[in-house]
Amino acid sequence: MAQRVVVTLSDDIDGGEAAETIAFGLDGKSYEIDLNQTNAKKLRTALAPFLDAARKQSKSGKAFRHTTVAANPAAVRAWARSHQMDVPPRGRIPKKVYEAFEAAN
Repeated sequence: MAQRVVVTLSDDIDGGEAAETIAFGLDGKSYEIDLNQTNAKKLRTALAPFLDAARKQSKSGKAFRHTTVAANPAAVRAWARSHQMDVPPRGRIPKKVYEAFEAAN
């Protein structure tokens, strides 16, 4: 004996037939709403200015951050030695050396 299951979505705003389920989040909480095409378009239009100004989050939930990339340590050491600066052959390069390198380049 076969069984057939039919799922019908109802628009959560006007009670009519819904076309899709939209998931979104606000204030650390996740929501889902079933909407027809017209109401889904209204929601996306209303949120568009906020989405354009917002930052996306990674899958871990942490916001993406733009970071600077430090110069290649080998290049910084070579530059510092050529300018008679004291740098260790291995390990951490002092911040003042990086700052001088960035200022010169």
